[in-house]
Amino acid sequence: MKLGVVGLPNVGKSTLFNALTKAGAMSANYPFCTIEPNIGMVSVPDERLEVLGKMYSTQKITPATIEFVDIAGLVRGASKGEGLGNKFLSHIREVDAIVHVVRCFEDSQIIHVDGSVNPSRDVETINLELIMADLESLDKQLIRITKQTRSGDKLAKEQEEVFTLVKEQLEKGLPARSVELDKKQQKLLREAFLITAKPTLYVANVSQEQLASGLNDPKVAELSAIAKKENSTVLPICANIEAELAELSEDDIELFKEEFGIKELGLSKLIKASYSLLGLISYLTAGEKEVRAWTIKKGTKAPEAAGVIHSDFERGFIKAEVVSYDSLVALGGYTQAKEAGKVRMEGKDYEVQDGDVMLFRFNV
Repeated sequence: MKLGVVGLPNVGKSTLFNALTKAGAMSANYPFCTIEPNIGMVSVPDERLEVLGKMYSTQKITPATIEFVDIAGLVRGASKGEGLGNKFLSHIREVDAIVHVVRCFEDSQIIHVDGSVNPSRDVETINLELIMADLESLDKQLIRITKQTRSGDKLAKEQEEVFTLVKEQLEKGLPARSVELDKKQQKLLREAFLITAKPTLYVANVSQEQLASGLNDPKVAELSAIAKKENSTVLPICANIEAELAELSEDDIELFKEEFGIKELGLSKLIKASYSLLGLISYLTAGEKEVRAWTIKKGTKAPEAAGVIHSDFERGFIKAEVVSYDSLVALGGYTQAKEAGKVRMEGKDYEVQDGDVMLFRFNV
């Protein structure tokens, strides 16, 4: 599962990406510094793994991971090929969700491509380019679908209705994700592969001084109002601080958090929010050899979840032994949880929950 980090040039995209991945993506004060996308795998912070690691005296802890892609900055006219528009659009089509970085800080030393800091204008610039790209794509698809509809294809008729509804909203300057659709309509729309239908999280890149105000900062509040209309959310982060902290040792980071009364770093919040944005959850396996988080989509049934470990587990699935993380920790261990009746045997129809600690029984 990939998340594309996007934004105008010089908004702090690559600085944030560097902090996320410690991959050293180039970051400089001029447009189009990022040309080919930088890619980094990021561990999902999960305090439960450390707790289980101690409980099982495990040799190895393996967290879940997600992939972040730092995509070149987009400018006005990208949908017509301006700047690196064509490359930008091709790269963003390949991701599953979008982290849209918006500059909310003032700094005369860092050039803004439009000469001033204005979150509403900046979001509109990117959204309109993506909307125009989607409209062009949707028009082509509607021509094909209309021909199928005339031949009496019922599914094509339903698809035509959904595509037309979304097109009307795009023409009003609204992204596809802002359109209220039922589950069946959402499934039909997915076949259009629209960029503006992708789940989006807005990151308000703020200064250190603005951090204390959080969502109440005027520029962050301006961005929040836009996000609300699109069924998206906003997370204020100071990319510069996070990049500096990423270079520190774990001990120094803990001292920093203690000194400033911070429970969780912005990056940790961002990674968790991104994981959730993709509709992902983690189930856990625990033992002396390894404690591990396994990534699945919310709503995954037990056999499919087992298949994430190995295809044989899914093919020969019999039962899953399940105990919730909270019950396991509260009771002090697996034996105690079993004695208290908190360990359950679940079958093929069981929908795995976040934090389930699981052991699969299978026969191939």
